[in-house]
Amino acid sequence: MNIQNQEIKTRLIKRLKRVEGQIRGLQAMLEEERDCREILQQFSAISGAVKSSSRSFYQDYATLCLADLGADPSPQQQERGRELLGEMLSLLDKTP
Repeated sequence: MNIQNQEIKTRLIKRLKRVEGQIRGLQAMLEEERDCREILQQFSAISGAVKSSSRSFYQDYATLCLADLGADPSPQQQERGRELLGEMLSLLDKTP
């Protein structure tokens, strides 16, 4: 998929860099043998950030892909739209 909207792309990259920093921080916490509650809290924060990022991406992906079907889709395009929606819902079920 080509993300044509630069604002969306920039926002997603910024979120992922933040997650990357959180993961590095978690690695340091483990190496320093920090308190278990702090580590669990960091895992929870990372999980939430990844989930939020992936849902944002799926929303943008759905908007772009379904918009490609046009205002008056043919039966084949309608079927493709249903397939795309099924794929997206399946992927959402797999997100952390």
